[in-house]
Amino acid sequence: MSSAKRTDPRASGSHAADSHDLIRVHGARENNLKDVSVEIPKRRLTVFTGVSGSGKSSLVFNTIAAESQRLINETYSAFVQGFMPTLARPEVDVLDGLTTAIIVDQQRMGADPRSTVGTATDVNAMLRILFSRLGDPHIGPPSAYSFNTASVRASGAITVERGDKKAVKATFQRTGGMCTHCEGRGTVSDIDLAQLYDDSKSLAEGAFTIPGWKSDSQWTVQVYAQSGFVDPDKPIRDYTDQELRDFLYGEPVKVKVNGVNLTYEGLIPKIQKSFLSKDKEAMQPHIRAFVERAVTFTTCPECEGTRLSEGARSSRIGKISIADACAMEIRDLAGWVRDLDEPSVAPLLTALRDALDSFVEIGLGYLSLDRPAGTLSGGEAQRVKMVRHLGSSLTDTTYVFDEPTVGLHPHDIQRMNDLLLRLRDKGNTVLVVEHKPEAIAIADHVIDLGPGAGAAGGTVCFQGAVGELRAANTVTGRHLDDRAALKESVRKPTGALEIRGARRHNLQDVDVDVPLGVLCVVTGVAGSGKSSLIHGSVPPGADVVSVDQSPIKGSRRSNPATYTGLLDPIRKAFAKANGVKPALFSANSEGACPTCNGAGVIYTDLAMMAGVAAPCEDCEGKRFQPAVLEYRFGGRDISEVLAMSVDRAEEFFGTGEARTPAAHRILQRLSDVGLGYLTLGQPLTTLSGGERQRLKLATHMSEKGGVYVLDEPTTGLHLADVEQLLGLLDRLVDAGKSVIVIEHHQAVMAHADWIIDLGPGAGHDGGRIVFEGTPADLVAARSTLTGEHLAAYVGG
Repeated sequence: MSSAKRTDPRASGSHAADSHDLIRVHGARENNLKDVSVEIPKRRLTVFTGVSGSGKSSLVFNTIAAESQRLINETYSAFVQGFMPTLARPEVDVLDGLTTAIIVDQQRMGADPRSTVGTATDVNAMLRILFSRLGDPHIGPPSAYSFNTASVRASGAITVERGDKKAVKATFQRTGGMCTHCEGRGTVSDIDLAQLYDDSKSLAEGAFTIPGWKSDSQWTVQVYAQSGFVDPDKPIRDYTDQELRDFLYGEPVKVKVNGVNLTYEGLIPKIQKSFLSKDKEAMQPHIRAFVERAVTFTTCPECEGTRLSEGARSSRIGKISIADACAMEIRDLAGWVRDLDEPSVAPLLTALRDALDSFVEIGLGYLSLDRPAGTLSGGEAQRVKMVRHLGSSLTDTTYVFDEPTVGLHPHDIQRMNDLLLRLRDKGNTVLVVEHKPEAIAIADHVIDLGPGAGAAGGTVCFQGAVGELRAANTVTGRHLDDRAALKESVRKPTGALEIRGARRHNLQDVDVDVPLGVLCVVTGVAGSGKSSLIHGSVPPGADVVSVDQSPIKGSRRSNPATYTGLLDPIRKAFAKANGVKPALFSANSEGACPTCNGAGVIYTDLAMMAGVAAPCEDCEGKRFQPAVLEYRFGGRDISEVLAMSVDRAEEFFGTGEARTPAAHRILQRLSDVGLGYLTLGQPLTTLSGGERQRLKLATHMSEKGGVYVLDEPTTGLHLADVEQLLGLLDRLVDAGKSVIVIEHHQAVMAHADWIIDLGPGAGHDGGRIVFEGTPADLVAARSTLTGEHLAAYVGG
């Protein structure tokens, strides 16, 4: 009996499997990419650079990562795929050598009031099991310690259909940990009645002060006036106790108003349904301002903000309840868990220690598990998502990061770099979209896209090592070693914003005078209390314009023209020139193509497969009815105007017969923030994070305010774009504005007139002012971490 002879593949050269050491992309055309072809080495750290809008995210996220996820989803059955998000195949000819992609992006965590750092990372789930096993007194299973689970009790008869049908008495009980008063939110809302109505007036005299509630014609107001529960001609302050109770808290009931059956309910539940159940960010500005005036949120008096029931708070391990554990800073909680010695739950303690140690290692030890997830910055949210991957045993995986250094002080960037290199050294492919020179410096391979943004980008300008990039004649290569110099002379303050006894979050009774009339930069390590000091202490009002990090929302129907309000003066100009209604020139209103409803494309839903979008044949993707396109203004129809770039439109509306000052002012602001290349009708869904941030800044610049508060405006900006931002900040100050910037970027610090540095550390190690003065004084003193890094940056 003969046996087959075995051969060692290594003896005759490399193994066939070893030829798959590259991710090959050929002919990528997503968004603005122009037939891009690149080869990305596996098990290496590759950084993608280029100006904002050059196509980095389109290549990394919308092409490579999207196709990897789509292929993984296809391995599931059609039934399972029906429950998963459908992903279309990217516009690319060849994608070869892909591995499983894990995306760690900058998307802010959901702002659900019940979502916390602990629930978002599964650490709370492990703590609940720990307390259900070791807590004294024992109050029940893990659900008894969950503020998302309400206690349930039920009893009654059930019919068992087995053999002879018979009714069986059954009882059911589930113990939850939710505080019944605040329903697990930790806060209760209180409505200021003085903001809802003027009690010296009657309903007939127009007592309501709620936006849009007019007593003469508004149906809602007529329901109250003609309900029969109150006297419409009596001042509200003269209502009897019963009338006031019916007016404010009446149960829903059908009433007849002018012969029509309508539902009457008390004013308080009506306001809660009409306003408080909606996303505040999606409201119109005047409605949002009303809600912020009328509603105050206070700590729940029953659970004292812990969200938990009395039973959950009473169960302890030693002297610590689960509420105490969640309120600790994570680094302190890690020490407490490490001191627990209980063999019966040893595997659980090991997993819990590893998770908490990962938080500390990633620089988030200053957070607490009860911190609401919606209050995390983009950078903090991204690092929280990294926690679950740090201890992973997976290898040969592709990790995709979107600017992991966002929100990090220069002191913290080195720690982030070490984490990225650790993931690579475990045998993973790490793809990073990044602008910071310190993060680009650790790359094994760099792919630089450009040369410009939007239509001027989408091509590969450079591939190779970091050293070669410095010598390459690309925008990134030329600016990689840029250093902003300290200003020779600084502006003098015209006044000061006095902050006294600030104690929000980790602030330790801070007293500081924020100078006005200058460019003031507030800095410090992540978690030192910068945002708490400025956003928590600068009083919001008519004179303060705050541009925070909250993302702008927009569908594929939203575009720069609609978001900035630019379309309003354009529509009016077209309507006036042609003697027709402005609504005709809106693709979301009367002028929309009836076939595609103004979308420009026809969508076909294919259930568990990705839907297909084909250009509308009737309007040829122009979104408007043919009759609307016959109306012209300045020789152009509305679709041709929306196809213009901001720069071209600024020229078009600035002179000649198409001159429209209102539109020209908005276009100037868009150009000022470096968005001159965007087309007016480009869907917001195709904009990068940096472009959205600048679009938001341009919109807020139109607001009349004396003080501008900007939260990390360099987020998503290329080195070359930072110069333009500094020029914009200077123009604001020179125009008489006061600009307060919360920022880590050394170029912005060096350009400041005044610096306020918080620290010295994060969490309870921070919350104090460690320096106030000019950038030159900070560099000379080198007394803080910021001073040391700024001195190294400017070569001081």
